[in-house]
Amino acid sequence: MSAISMILVVLVAFLAGMGGILDEFQFHQPLVACTLIGLVTGNLEAGIILGGSLQMIALGWANIGAAVAPDAALAAVASAIILVQGGQGVKGVGPAIAIAIPLAVAGLFLTMLARTIAVPIVHFMDAAAEEGNFRKIEMWQIIGIVMQGLRIAIPAAALLVIPSSAVRGFLESMPAWLNEGMTIGGGMVVAVGYAMVINMMATREVWPFFAIGFVIAAVSDLTLIALGALGVSFGLIYLELKKNAGNGGNNGGSSNTGDPLGDILNDYE
Repeated sequence: MSAISMILVVLVAFLAGMGGILDEFQFHQPLVACTLIGLVTGNLEAGIILGGSLQMIALGWANIGAAVAPDAALAAVASAIILVQGGQGVKGVGPAIAIAIPLAVAGLFLTMLARTIAVPIVHFMDAAAEEGNFRKIEMWQIIGIVMQGLRIAIPAAALLVIPSSAVRGFLESMPAWLNEGMTIGGGMVVAVGYAMVINMMATREVWPFFAIGFVIAAVSDLTLIALGALGVSFGLIYLELKKNAGNGGNNGGSSNTGDPLGDILNDYE
């Protein structure tokens, strides 16, 4: 990997770390981070496949109360670097996915460390606010965001220091049964992540759209653009039905059961 590619990878890792807090440009999402790393290293196809697979897993990760979700940014960046360093291309996606899961859990330590350091930063900002020093508030805000970026950039730089030949040799030395097992396990983890998402969205108003989309996706003659257009159309239909349900339906009456589509159907009975 060239020096320019390494610098760009660290930059993507830095943006991914900040994206996990800013949650605006979505650089921390595996699909974005892995695709960008694949792009700057000349492994775009493998990066997209890895990012898409990890994205299906990360869809089921969410911070609930005091429980902190696994670090999707670190998992995406680290697994993408290992994939590139391994030099196996698309064939190395399975093992990279299997490696990404423990990395995501290990990333919780860095997340908790960064959040612990952020506590005194908040107090410094409070003191600056009492002084009316807005420039100091902005300074501490920038320091806090940069710290989050370094949380991912430093481990990424450390992985890049490892020679690609060593990573490639390690992956090639793995027995076939372990390599195939990690590939199968990575696919199963993706299915589990998707199942978690389905479990969260399992409502009467959503199941029909899921069933229709599943059937349409099986039609091989439709392109991704056609499937995307159908998805957008279904989304607009749902939003319009939900809007009508919030307005009481067409006849002004709604039972307001929390199921917008069911309320509309009940209004027509």
